[in-house]
Amino acid sequence: MLAASGTRIRVQFGRLLAEAGQLSAPVRRPLGPGLLGSTALSCTDQNRSSGATGSTEKVYKVPGGHKPSTFDKKILLWTGRFRKEDEIPPRIPPEMLDAARNKARVKACYIMIALTIMACFAVIASAKRAVERHESLTSWNLAKKAKWREEAATRAEEKAK
Repeated sequence: MLAASGTRIRVQFGRLLAEAGQLSAPVRRPLGPGLLGSTALSCTDQNRSSGATGSTEKVYKVPGGHKPSTFDKKILLWTGRFRKEDEIPPRIPPEMLDAARNKARVKACYIMIALTIMACFAVIASAKRAVERHESLTSWNLAKKAKWREEAATRAEEKAK
């Protein structure tokens, strides 16, 4: 936070000097996180007309859009963005694809929640049926261990012979 505010102060000071006519060379910004020593020209009419004073804009925006893959097309159809695959243009904005992916994630989460609830009810129903048959994990374990003991006893008798 302090580094960013210090950078602004230095750049604004450089702009003031440039506007006063005392500084004609470009102002050198200090290195910050992710910056590789970029130079910023003084605040001229050209920079002011762009409307970039103080606002944060996306620098690496792809003007042509994104070419959707077959999976992206399925997502766009599933989320209801387009009705048919023929309606999908060859290039779509990345924001549209991000919104469709987010909507698909939410739908997938709702489906998983519904399947989890249905599985819980299925387990409850099967447990109630097992209780009616007097089956439990304890009785299964005791029966299994008794079977192992019998097998071990028959093996011991066979070895003794």
